[in-house]
Amino acid sequence: MKHRLEYALVRSIAACVRLLPVSVVRGCGAVLGRVAYRVDRFHRRVALENLAQAFPSRSPQELRALAREMFKHFGRLLLELIKFGSLSRDEILRRVEIEGEERARLAEQHGRGVLFFTGHFGYWEMHAIVHAMRRHPVAVLARPLDNPYLHLMLERIRTRTGNSVIYRQGAIRKMLRELALNHGIAMLIDQHLHTPDAVYVDFFRRPAATTSALAALALRTGAPVIPVFALPLPRGRYRLIYEHPVDPPRSDSPDPVREFTQRCTDVLEMYVRRHPELWLWMHRRWRERDPALAGPDVAFNEAEADA
Repeated sequence: MKHRLEYALVRSIAACVRLLPVSVVRGCGAVLGRVAYRVDRFHRRVALENLAQAFPSRSPQELRALAREMFKHFGRLLLELIKFGSLSRDEILRRVEIEGEERARLAEQHGRGVLFFTGHFGYWEMHAIVHAMRRHPVAVLARPLDNPYLHLMLERIRTRTGNSVIYRQGAIRKMLRELALNHGIAMLIDQHLHTPDAVYVDFFRRPAATTSALAALALRTGAPVIPVFALPLPRGRYRLIYEHPVDPPRSDSPDPVREFTQRCTDVLEMYVRRHPELWLWMHRRWRERDPALAGPDVAFNEAEADA
């Protein structure tokens, strides 16, 4: 019943959002974010604690202002994603400008697939939708939502331009298959993991348990690794950025998976430092170090990958 009520609420909001101009939707999202900042004490506290650790030289007033802007951004993201799902192909393409697209094109020419990565930063969902229109559909690595009705709603938005979604069960085998077909894979690398395939790398000068799958797949297959970011522009527009490929470590690196993961994380941190209001500070990214992750890195199950 709870899931049905949540779905009915979101469907009602979506029906209203689809009737509004994008600029108005963005304003409504900011209001939604401000309300969430006021009422969601737990995530507000987590965000302020993370911001204080990341930016120790900033005053409490600056940190609170930054947290408010972050909540407003994610309110905008929620409503704009719903609106984005109702726009036509031409309407979507008119709202974006793209930087560095030739880097994706050159990466595709290697014939080994392409690994795209970003974080919970900016408008990452929109980037994947537009990429399928401008380049080729990609497989998006994601976690299912707890609410099955909202999960199906989000999946319809994610796949409407031809993208597919890969979930954790059997993910490595599916990703290897996509790369072998010279397809692209998109994943996020900024969530805390407490699984054996996590490695600890520095993020804002603090150790953070991070997926090793991106680096392990790149090292195993030779697929280029491209960081991607989506930034908001005025009047409901977006800038989609394809960064330079991340160079793999030298062959004599003592820990190539961790080093490659650190290099990718450094690119993400660079963008978060430039636009801190666009990253998910309310996520508990840094937690107690898990002794089980201190040993050798296991990026994936070899038997499963070879199946």
